[in-house]
Amino acid sequence: MTGTIQPHTFRLRDLVGGHIVIDLVNTVTARGAEPIDWLDGYPRLLEWAALTGHFAPADLTALRRLAGSEPDRAELALGRTRELREALHDLLAALIHQDAPAPAEAVDRVENHWKRAVASARLTFRGATPQLQAGVETSGLDYLDHELALQAFDLLRALPLERTRVCLGQRCGWLFIDGSRGGRRRWCSMATCGNSAKGRTHYQRNRAGGTGPGLDNDEAPGL
Repeated sequence: MTGTIQPHTFRLRDLVGGHIVIDLVNTVTARGAEPIDWLDGYPRLLEWAALTGHFAPADLTALRRLAGSEPDRAELALGRTRELREALHDLLAALIHQDAPAPAEAVDRVENHWKRAVASARLTFRGATPQLQAGVETSGLDYLDHELALQAFDLLRALPLERTRVCLGQRCGWLFIDGSRGGRRRWCSMATCGNSAKGRTHYQRNRAGGTGPGLDNDEAPGL
């Protein structure tokens, strides 16, 4: 990704991807215009992780302490998570657009992250179902990266491709899984990109009809 890094206070409205891995990909906005990376530091990554509800508060507290005592290593860990995020974006976007074959570099990067995660993970059981689980005690500051890589593998194995889309909003580019009953969702969120598109359509109709000016709101999600 080439763009700018900008501080951002994450809100629940930023978690619209339908899967934690897609929500990670969406920590960059305006991909089709001037990309903005909202992960401006490891503490911000922890804030995002807490908001998802996927990670135990005790684990996030442990990571916060580790990052405070080893800031340089925390920054390197953040870089690896960014690398995973960008590889996942490129791979998912190719699958959505039915590009063949999938970009080899993205596949290799996701594979490498997954292999490192597996090397640090433990085999656990949820009832009778086996699963690989990362932990702070074995992964350290890479715990989030490892857990997300494991989750990414599970997502890719069962990706509902016919319902996985790129938001049509201007200055957006977010991915999402359409969980609506009719399967016709076009926007990451009706409250942001959907309403912006409606506003533009209204403006254009008024302009064409000579009824006066309207408002054109094309903010990126969450801004």
